Amino acid sequence: MAKTNDKLIVNGKRLDGRAFGDMRPITMRINAVDNADGSAQVSFGNTEAIVAVYGPRKLFPRFLQENDRGIMRYRYNMAPFSCTDRIRPGSSRRGTEISKTSRLAFEPVAFLNDFPTTVVDVFTEILQADGSTRVTGINAASMAIAVAGVPMRDLVAACSVGKIQGQLIVDLNGIEDNNSEADVAVAMMPTKDRVTLLQMDGVLTKDELFTLLGKARENCMRIYDMQKAAIKNSFKQNQDAEAAVEADNGEMQ
Repeated sequence: MAKTNDKLIVNGKRLDGRAFGDMRPITMRINAVDNADGSAQVSFGNTEAIVAVYGPRKLFPRFLQENDRGIMRYRYNMAPFSCTDRIRPGSSRRGTEISKTSRLAFEPVAFLNDFPTTVVDVFTEILQADGSTRVTGINAASMAIAVAGVPMRDLVAACSVGKIQGQLIVDLNGIEDNNSEADVAVAMMPTKDRVTLLQMDGVLTKDELFTLLGKARENCMRIYDMQKAAIKNSFKQNQDAEAAVEADNGEMQ
């Protein structure tokens, strides 16, 4: 990890004014991409991800098909303009690694056995990066997959936790991510209380790790409630709009 000599904690607060256990402001919306089967856009502070899901649809060429189950392809990508330093377009080692681990976070969740010989394509684009990009993308992907109609055991909620200057914190921003003593990405099925992704970079004691996992669980439950609310509100708005159109048509007749 890159290190800085600047203090990350001033007067008991993080540089952005948050307490150690505070998450950044979160926004969520679905149907962000009109031509996708399911889509969502999620931001944690200045980190913003948009996800488009296509499928389940027939997979070609045929030799890639699985006769007893569908497959999921997950692509994580950072837009060239997402960082202060321009990202080189195209695949990267980091992007390939995050794509694989993010896909594995959904393996125990999606009922792909119900859709043999098909594929679900998940495209995650990081529009703006300020730390915790993979978990932001996973939260958006979870909503987009659900909206696409892929049956799941549960939504997947994800957050980051870590340690800076001896203090345990949640939802690392960019400078904290780059200069932390440890950072941990956690994804889970909240109602099942099952972890589907756990990645750690850095060094923690056993007690610190379990404390952080507890904090991650609490925040994943909060994120899960926000995901459900965003999906329900969007569908309600669509139903209200359809009802209004039907009422207008009735009056015109």
